[in-house]
Amino acid sequence: MLNRTLAPERHNIQDIALIKPEELTFANGLNVFIFRANDQQLVKAEFVFQNTFSNPENPLLNTCLSHMLKEGTATRSSAQIAEEVDFYGAYLVPEYSFDHTSLTLYTLTKHIGSVLPVMHDVLNNATFPEVELETYIRNNKQTLQISLQKNDYVARRLFYTQLFGKNRYGITPTVESYEHLNREDLIALYTHQIQPQNCTLLLSGNVTDDIVTAFQELFGHNWANKNDGFASAIPVFTAFQPDTIVETRPEALQSAIRLGMPSINRSHPDYPAVQFVNTLFGGYFGSRLMRNIREEKGYTYSIGSALASLKHSGLFTIATEVSVDATQATLDEIKKEFVNLRDSLAGEQEIELVKNYMLGSMLGSLESIFSHADKFKTVYFSGLTYDYFTRYTETIQQMTAARVQEIANKYFDFDKLAKITVGKLSS
Repeated sequence: MLNRTLAPERHNIQDIALIKPEELTFANGLNVFIFRANDQQLVKAEFVFQNTFSNPENPLLNTCLSHMLKEGTATRSSAQIAEEVDFYGAYLVPEYSFDHTSLTLYTLTKHIGSVLPVMHDVLNNATFPEVELETYIRNNKQTLQISLQKNDYVARRLFYTQLFGKNRYGITPTVESYEHLNREDLIALYTHQIQPQNCTLLLSGNVTDDIVTAFQELFGHNWANKNDGFASAIPVFTAFQPDTIVETRPEALQSAIRLGMPSINRSHPDYPAVQFVNTLFGGYFGSRLMRNIREEKGYTYSIGSALASLKHSGLFTIATEVSVDATQATLDEIKKEFVNLRDSLAGEQEIELVKNYMLGSMLGSLESIFSHADKFKTVYFSGLTYDYFTRYTETIQQMTAARVQEIANKYFDFDKLAKITVGKLSS
């Protein structure tokens, strides 16, 4: 009989098992990865396209393409698309990131035969109606004008431009840039980018053989490539300068602070170790930045640092908003934390806490078959394999105080950060 007076035995997380997908390639070159879970009554179909660019780059056009995909086809209006999908309790969700555009369908297994034709229509016959485009431009110009009154939004714009310059990672929209959007350019990008040879399809959930056949029929045999190939310009990066930028707003009650610099991405061997040091420094609620700036000093409600991986680069960033009276004091305390990170060894208890947090977060994120598909995307679109997660786990388990200090001195230098403040720089 179970003795409930004894606590369960504790043990460290040793290994994390990931479900590997089945792989198919349809006749038109569409790569398909299937994650099956027969206990689900839901299917998620995610069509992921590599964003293509020409020089000069115009990422606003890619953002507009993503938003406008389901705004009308040759046979369906935007209202008809929405009504057909909603009738079956399904969702059709376009998403945009710096490097990829995706269109994802969520539907009950029993209704997939009814909603797939709608998705096929969107990917083959989108028309980007002029009236819908005018509405998109008008709404986004108004939203931008409002956002430009917010200190954190302005700081984020200045930050990305400072880090990356005039490419897809650094260009930010202006009111004037929305006025240059036009239907002809959208259709040209759609023709070039939304085609099977530039697409990866991820199917997850209750994916039966009949469902695979249905996808193969519609998106393998009845979806043609629109040209012989596709190409995308590689972004041109200007030399990064760790400048200090202060945009003073006399009426501001809070200052938005953004610090950071270009960094390594997931393909670099040091990436898991840098993630570990970032987590300890500012990457979770118990981090050093949070303890100092929020809990001890009370300068802010929230502060955090992050390490982001992009296809052609990466970045490290710190973001917070503080009272204008505490702006300079906050910057001073952040600098002190950098010095301490680089000059002093971390305690074993702190290192063990971060290890458990990171490995526990990884394990806790694998809550369903859809989570396993997301983990696969993480490595697949970084040009990696599942070996990355083995290396990631081993790296976290093997981190020591000496290794933390080594990584800190290599990648965490306050003097090499761009420093953006929007509000008031108090003395």
